Amino acid sequence: MSPWFLLLFLALMLSPLAWLVPSRRQRGRMDVRLQARRMGVAMQLAPQVWPHWLVLHPPESCPQYHCARRRGQQDSWCYWQMEPGQWVNKWRELCTDQALLAQLQELPADAYKVEATTQMLSVCWGEHGGSAALDKVVGFLKANA
Repeated sequence: MSPWFLLLFLALMLSPLAWLVPSRRQRGRMDVRLQARRMGVAMQLAPQVWPHWLVLHPPESCPQYHCARRRGQQDSWCYWQMEPGQWVNKWRELCTDQALLAQLQELPADAYKVEATTQMLSVCWGEHGGSAALDKVVGFLKANA
């Protein structure tokens, strides 16, 4: 048997294993998610229904970073980032709470949605920007939870 034939046969047998190795982008996202977990913030891939009027086109299944809110929090709100730095509610009205707006504008440009319920605070984020953007998201969640 020719050594070239044996080498080609071995390469064909091992090539599907290369598909199992995560790409650099996937490894980066896993690192960000593990770092968020260490900071006390949970993450889940949650299917979202986005408003038709959004300028940005977020993915159908968007990473949602969330943490539990403190007891006694009764306010509920939801804002979408229509354009970088421009946060609107479901009626496309600008955020009028200046303290909250200042915090929302600190979030990364690919933070699509911020929602607060009586139990949970969440940020739907595209995970671009690495650790620096993660620090902004976690800082927002910790400050408002």
